[in-house]
Amino acid sequence: MKFTKIIATFAIAGLVLVSCKKEEDKSMALIKAQAEKEAPKEHKAIAAENVQTASFEIEGMTCAMGCAKTIEKELSNLDGVEKATVDFDKKTATVVFDKTVQNQENLTKVVQATGDGKTYKVLNAKS
Repeated sequence: MKFTKIIATFAIAGLVLVSCKKEEDKSMALIKAQAEKEAPKEHKAIAAENVQTASFEIEGMTCAMGCAKTIEKELSNLDGVEKATVDFDKKTATVVFDKTVQNQENLTKVVQATGDGKTYKVLNAKS
């Protein structure tokens, strides 16, 4: 009887260790994926003749950290974008990009798609 209890104890301990390990692996994978998504993207240098700057207003932002920073991150991660800044107080965005890779229409689509397609609207776009 004592031998059976010892084996059962080891079996339960082993099961707990294995199941915790799997949960830990899943948690670590999620943390790594989130870190990779949030890591700033390296930008290639843009030839001077291809540099273009677009400025536009964004309607529908309700906070600096949730809205403005999310839009800024989405714009910054686009191919061909050298720099993107979103000013929550002024409700504006300025994007420096390679005109051979990006255009105003794509930038607008990205901003509007960042929400549910209805939350953010781009107004007065200027290139």
